[in-house]
Amino acid sequence: MDSDFSQPARRDFFKTAAAGVLLLRPETVFGTQANSAVEVGLIGCGGRGNWIGAFFPEFAGARIVALADVIRERLDATQGSFKVDPSRTYYGPEAYRELIASKVDAVAIETPPYFHPEQARAAVDAGKHVYLAKPVAVDVPGCHSILESGKRAQGKRSFLVDFQTRSQPVFQDAVARLERGDIGKPVFAQILYYAGRPAPDKSKPGMDPGQARILNFYMDRVLGGDIIVEQNIHVIDLANWFLGGHPLAAHGTGGRTDWSGTRFDCGDAYDHFLVTFQYPNGVQADFSSNQLTNSFSDLCVRCFGIKGAVDSHYGGLVRITGENAWEGAKKDDTFRQGAINNVKAFIDSIQTGKLLNNAEQAVESNLTAILGRTAAYQNRTVAWEELLRSEEKFEANLKLRW
Repeated sequence: MDSDFSQPARRDFFKTAAAGVLLLRPETVFGTQANSAVEVGLIGCGGRGNWIGAFFPEFAGARIVALADVIRERLDATQGSFKVDPSRTYYGPEAYRELIASKVDAVAIETPPYFHPEQARAAVDAGKHVYLAKPVAVDVPGCHSILESGKRAQGKRSFLVDFQTRSQPVFQDAVARLERGDIGKPVFAQILYYAGRPAPDKSKPGMDPGQARILNFYMDRVLGGDIIVEQNIHVIDLANWFLGGHPLAAHGTGGRTDWSGTRFDCGDAYDHFLVTFQYPNGVQADFSSNQLTNSFSDLCVRCFGIKGAVDSHYGGLVRITGENAWEGAKKDDTFRQGAINNVKAFIDSIQTGKLLNNAEQAVESNLTAILGRTAAYQNRTVAWEELLRSEEKFEANLKLRW
C-alpha cells in the first residue's frame, strides 16, 4: 500500500477535501465541449443504478446513453426507463467492457462492490471519467487497485466516489467548527449504524445461483464486503472526517442471527458488529452496528471534547452542544440531496475541466471499514499497518449461465 496511508492523515488534507472532493487543475475534457451534454454510460441497472441514474439528466443535464448489466430483466426495464437505444444496451459478463469501449464521456458504476476495482480500472484505462458508488472495494488488494486507478486518473479525468455527507454544507460546517476547536480537543467518539435488513430475498425459484447472489449482494460477504463495509462505511467515513484521519488499530466482535424461516434468510453477512477503533492522540471510538429490526434506526457520529460535543445524524439532526452551541439542521436531506450534489459536481467538473478526485479519501475510509471487519471476524486487535500488508483477496467464484 502506498505510504499515503502508513501514517495518520493530516487535517490539512481534509480541509482541502471539505466537500468530499479534491479540486485538481483544469484539463482538456475528452469528448465533451464545455457546457454541452455529457454522455454517461450506466454500469449496473439495479435499484441504486436507476435511482442515481435519473439524477444525471434531471439535475445535471447529462444523458444516459448506454447501459450494462448481467441480469436481462433489469437491463430491459432500465432501457425503457431511460429510453436508451437498444443497440447501446450490453448484457453478460463482459457487458461493462463493451459499454466502456463505446462512445461515452463518463461511466457511473453502480454494481456490487466486488466488481468495482476491475470496472473502475477498465474505465480509467479507456480514458473515461468515473462516478463510483461506495464502497470502492471488498478487500485490501481491491483498495490498492482503486488507489492506483485514482492516481492514474488524477489531472486527466474526474474520479468521484459518492459519499453524500461530504457534499452537504451542514456537515462541512460541522467539520469546520470541530477543526477550529468549538468542542475542544476531541477525546472520544461514538459511531452508530442501526437499521433493519436492507431487503428480503430477491431471488426466484429456479434462478441461476450466481444471479441470485448478485441480487442479494447486500447480504453476501464476498460481493458486498459485509454490512460494515457495504453500508456502515457512511458513518465510518464521517468519523474519519471528524477525527482527521484513520484509526491506528481496532478490536472487535460480531455475529449473524439465525434468519431461517424468514423472508430475509439469504446470504452469509453478519447482522451486528461491535468494534473499538483507536485513533491517534489517544482518541477512542466506540462503533456498533446492527441490522436486526425496522423498529429502531439511527446513523450517528458523536465526538466529545471538554467544551462540548458534535452530535450528527445521517438524514437527521446535526448540531453542537456545550460552550459553543450550534444547531446546524433539525433534519438534513443527506441521502438524496447529497447524491444530487455529487452528480451535479461530477458533471460540472467534466464540462469545466475543474476535475474532481477523492479516491484517496474513499480508500482510507474503505480500509477503516475493512479494519473493523477483520478485527470482528478474528475477534482480536488488528493494527492498521498489519491490515495494509494483507494479501487476502475475496473470490466470488460466480458461475453464471447465459
